[in-house]
Amino acid sequence: MSDPATAVHVVVTGAGGFVGRALVARLLRERRVGARPLGALTLLDLAFGDAAPAGVRRIEGSIADAGVVARAFAEPVHLLVHLASIPGGTAEQQYGPARDVNLLGTLHLLEACKAQVERGGPVPRVVFASTIAVYGPAMPALVDDDTPTRPAMTYGAQKLMGEIAVADFARRRWCDGLSLRLPGVLARPPARTGQLSAFLSDLLRDPAAGRDVTCPMSPAATTWASSTPNVVDNLLHAAAVDTAALPAHRALALPTLRFSMAELVDALAAVHGPQVRELVHFAPEPRIEALFGRFPPLRTPAADAAGFRHDGDLPTLCRRAIES
Repeated sequence: MSDPATAVHVVVTGAGGFVGRALVARLLRERRVGARPLGALTLLDLAFGDAAPAGVRRIEGSIADAGVVARAFAEPVHLLVHLASIPGGTAEQQYGPARDVNLLGTLHLLEACKAQVERGGPVPRVVFASTIAVYGPAMPALVDDDTPTRPAMTYGAQKLMGEIAVADFARRRWCDGLSLRLPGVLARPPARTGQLSAFLSDLLRDPAAGRDVTCPMSPAATTWASSTPNVVDNLLHAAAVDTAALPAHRALALPTLRFSMAELVDALAAVHGPQVRELVHFAPEPRIEALFGRFPPLRTPAADAAGFRHDGDLPTLCRRAIES
């Protein structure tokens, strides 16, 4: 994406998801990607429930179908933001569909990039939404850019395979790709998605609306999270960042906030008033706390140097998450 005069054709997979919708709304509002104007916008997902905005092309179908992917690449693609996935708990229970989307779908997209380059088309920037699940639950006392990846669930393993594929295709100049290891994203809409971490969104949403909520982790349990607007900020920054300065593996843990459940309640009280303290009840579940409540301090020097940022502080995260 080096020519600032050329309008960008952007393809977004998983565009009907909550992060995808927020990203698309920002693109349509700002009409730019970095220094370049937004040209065409192609959205992929299994289905879309509302009318397409003017000038937006929608393709309904699974990226597990190479034909669906080929339709998205009918015109040269400059930026691919790959958000589509079958997430944590669902991927663990439904290996076949998760394999088809998380692995084969990612390869179909990368192969389409390769075919475009081999036809003499532009080398597309690929922003791959990976996950902190690549580290696994047994994290060291500090996580940084040198921490080994040891995923303990199918979702994390498949995302790590995707990271390796993105780096390999980038090495061969079939794309200009990078992978962002997303933390928990708040606040997720109240729908069944298979995400075991969905309770974190409930903790932000329900007390703000005056509803009781039960936290399945203890007050001292610590996690990492970012607001949806912050994640969109970082996805768009990744679309234009200089990848030459990135590590060879092209995978970055994003800067994010680390906080305990007690600190989250304090932040909610600061934003919404002290009455919310009476609405949050703790009933720790060992499995949930083992997966999401033992996150150590995080250092992200490579992402920091490249210009990626977190929300700043916990009240700001809470405010931005609810507003989004």
